[in-house]
Amino acid sequence: MKMKLSRRETLASMVAMAGAIGLGRDAAWAHEHGSGLHHAAKSKGMRFGSAVSAGNEQSGSYRNPQYAKLLQRDCGMLVAENEMKWQALRPGPDAFNFGPFDAIVAFAEKNALAIRGHTLLWHRPQWQPAWLEAYDFGATPVREAERLLTTHIKTVTDRYRGKILSYDVVNETVLEDSTLAQTALSRAIGGTETLVDLAFHTAREQLPDAELVYNDYMSWEPGNEKHRAGVLKLLEGFKKRNVPVDALGVQSHIRIDTYDPSTGTGPKQEREWRQFIDEVTAMGYHLLMTEFDVNDQALPADIASRDQSVAAYAKGYLDLMFSYPQLKDVLAWGLCDNYSWLQQFQPTRTDGQPKRPCPYDSEFKSKPLHTVLAQAFASAPAR
Repeated sequence: MKMKLSRRETLASMVAMAGAIGLGRDAAWAHEHGSGLHHAAKSKGMRFGSAVSAGNEQSGSYRNPQYAKLLQRDCGMLVAENEMKWQALRPGPDAFNFGPFDAIVAFAEKNALAIRGHTLLWHRPQWQPAWLEAYDFGATPVREAERLLTTHIKTVTDRYRGKILSYDVVNETVLEDSTLAQTALSRAIGGTETLVDLAFHTAREQLPDAELVYNDYMSWEPGNEKHRAGVLKLLEGFKKRNVPVDALGVQSHIRIDTYDPSTGTGPKQEREWRQFIDEVTAMGYHLLMTEFDVNDQALPADIASRDQSVAAYAKGYLDLMFSYPQLKDVLAWGLCDNYSWLQQFQPTRTDGQPKRPCPYDSEFKSKPLHTVLAQAFASAPAR
């Protein structure tokens, strides 16, 4: 995604105690009897999951009892929203802070949930730790850059060996103009391709059987043409250079930037998007949907009609993506509206209302988007 800010601990809405108890019973029943989105996905050989934080009880965290019940009911896998990124995990050149992510892993293991690794390298200068962008690479910058990167990947993958079998090795190195991002690390090592190739090779040496993913936010809305082209060029380069990349992570932050009253939703480039996915899969890459949500910023204020428009827009996207047998894992970037990163992402809605991008609202009630997800799994061809 373009921005991931501090965890969304504002706009929390508390449900009544009776509702919380009911939610807990529903979650337990779902696990025992096989309901919920993950079980709908599992019936087709797929998996459904969500991002989660290690924040407090008023956030989209496993520490929040109501939110934890949703995770238990609907998810078969989790991904840390921020806790595995360099900014959180590596506060200094020779320091690692594993506590928050360890806690997420412990919750996942306790609840028999798989966990994805996100990310071993978020290659944008604004999302690198400040110390890394200002780092003195010394008289042998290539060697020092290699050491910093490989030490990070080896340390993380060693710690979670056997626990994480799918990693977003590199995140968002393609800019929207189709060029590759540059950072202090890439400049020191001799270029972005050299850097990301080393990241994947190191991950493969560490994890011969893991799924190694390149993850990015190119999408199907107008204005993404150059971004899509840049991602295709990167993926083609991986193949030519024999870089061990297994899959493309399609973040799937779809958005309604402008409202079309005739359709009730927003514009999309369905034909061009299908062509893009066809080209990716033709190269032999698998697919993941890694960060799904629907930005409703341009829709009218009425909540009922807004939720229906979000669901309708999502249905077209989900049905298209689910038609590809190369797609097995689908993760939402959060389950509840009030904890979504989009609440603090600019631009906000002009009417000042909170966005409604998730399967559940701020009172932990399922929305039409949840229904559409379940229907998409039901309609998907079996893997």
